Amino acid sequence: MQTEHSQPKPRGFRRRLLGEILRGVKRYLALGVAATLGATALAYLTPLIVSFTVDSVIGDKAPSLPGPLAALFTQLGGRDWFAHNLWALGLLLIAVTAVNGVCAYLRGYASSTAGEGMAKTMRDKLHAQLEAVPYRYHVGVQTGDLVQRCTSDVQTVRRFLQMQSMEVVRTVSMAVVAFSIMLPISPKMTLISTCLLPVIIVFSFVYLRSVQQEFARADEAEGALSTALQENLTGVRVVRAFAQEKAEMDKFTQRNKANHDLWLRLNTLMGAYWSLSDAIGYLQIGLSAVFGVWYAVQGSLSLGNMMLFTTYTSMLTFPMRQLGRILADLGKASIALGRLEEILTAEPETEPGKALSPAIDGSIVFEDVSFDYGDGVPVLSHVSFTAQPGQTIGILGSTGAGKSSLVQLLQRLYPVTGGRILLSGVDVRDIERHHLRRNVGIVLQEPFLYSRTIGENIAIARPNASRAEVTAAARTASVHEVIESFADGYDTVVGERGVTLSGGQKQRVAIARMLLQNTPILIFDDSLSAVDAETDAAIRDALHARQHGTMFLISHRIATIRQADLILVMDKGRVVQMGRHEDLCAEEGLYRRVCAIQNELDVEDDGGGSAPAGKGGAA
Repeated sequence: MQTEHSQPKPRGFRRRLLGEILRGVKRYLALGVAATLGATALAYLTPLIVSFTVDSVIGDKAPSLPGPLAALFTQLGGRDWFAHNLWALGLLLIAVTAVNGVCAYLRGYASSTAGEGMAKTMRDKLHAQLEAVPYRYHVGVQTGDLVQRCTSDVQTVRRFLQMQSMEVVRTVSMAVVAFSIMLPISPKMTLISTCLLPVIIVFSFVYLRSVQQEFARADEAEGALSTALQENLTGVRVVRAFAQEKAEMDKFTQRNKANHDLWLRLNTLMGAYWSLSDAIGYLQIGLSAVFGVWYAVQGSLSLGNMMLFTTYTSMLTFPMRQLGRILADLGKASIALGRLEEILTAEPETEPGKALSPAIDGSIVFEDVSFDYGDGVPVLSHVSFTAQPGQTIGILGSTGAGKSSLVQLLQRLYPVTGGRILLSGVDVRDIERHHLRRNVGIVLQEPFLYSRTIGENIAIARPNASRAEVTAAARTASVHEVIESFADGYDTVVGERGVTLSGGQKQRVAIARMLLQNTPILIFDDSLSAVDAETDAAIRDALHARQHGTMFLISHRIATIRQADLILVMDKGRVVQMGRHEDLCAEEGLYRRVCAIQNELDVEDDGGGSAPAGKGGAA
């Protein structure tokens, strides 16, 4: 996900990130390492006991035990006692195996706890970062890809830190313990029993390079697949309305095939590695067994030590074979961690000014404001106007004229590139962003509703609002009767993105939500477009009745904005006309032409008659 917002990774960022991830789980990792080391030692102790029993208890070879153990062996009765009480050695094997099981449990418990703790920390950091980045960051990325990174990639990193980090400890400790035991017994047999291990190690590193490249491509393909699915589900109404089911299925099938082919290639590489490493591993065990038997027959190696070398070779070969899986998962985790870093290193939204929290009364001044999205193409050019507290500002213009961009600058979703905007005499760049957005309410043409009850959706901005306050806001938005008509009323659960409501009902619920916020500045960004003219008029009348702040009405309907105190007519990012309805109808220009067209359409709908353009018959 390379976007214009991606930042170069700071030096040492990955080390600091891993430090933060591990901070709360270090004690569990330490317990896991200790349990792994204990399990490794006990695993190698079992063949030693068997070898000692065969050579020095059943056989007549003099025991080679450390001083304290030799004294204990003699004190218990020596070879004769143990030969007649083999059950004691059996009990010892059972005890060692039981303690080994306890260590294995502690290792699993500690690694699982640490892994889930690390995953939680990563998810918390990612979510906090996605909340902290500017609005324009989200505009430039794909939601499905972000979901992929915050779920699948987090799990990839978690699996490596939880499982393979312990495998590294286990493999290294097993190699150290095995060599320290085998080498003093027979350097020649040690060389034979480990001669193919370097081949496995080299093969593992070659495999790492291949699997790392393939995993990066497969992970990106899975992200594209998630994006296709997310877009299809989000736009389900559009898909149905335009009968695009087949086209969407073809698009998904194409991406799914690409994802399938890449993961199949990756799994083929893994299969090739496991089969070849299996062959090398079994060959190594076979060499150890053949030469062990040969030396035992010759008398240069005892039967117990022959069994010991064969067992140790098996125990050592397959953990070394696991090195390929460890390195493969390391490659996957490195790619996944890099994708997470692209999110975590994105520049968060900062305060460009003084972060003030002034009292906002609704007075607004645009002074020669210009704006572009960073590509040099002007969206707004030299816009200037003044709105007094309590006034209603209507904005009319064609699609792409800059209407929505203008009001989004009030919430500082984007920074102005020229001029300045003053709220109550304070530059918006100097107002703390949360304070600013709590005082500037906005309803979009396509509002977002959560998959919760209608009452909870209205009360999002004020969770502690009473039901009476929620109901009052719904009445003003002309949606109370609609809500009451549902079986569960305000407790009716809205489907995801509000799909159980019509477009007009969603808009009115969103309006009620903003009204409950009780802000001194209200913005309706074409948010009455999905309601009929009668409901539009009812909502505006209710808003004017309770109006105590400055209101912006963006609409293509003359009827919606004709009563505004000031109307801005926009074209290609400029305010080409400004004034009241009567004044604009009296002068030649875009507003008068739109008014005349809408009047003619209304006359046709009425079936006759004529309304003078200058009187705004669209009302």
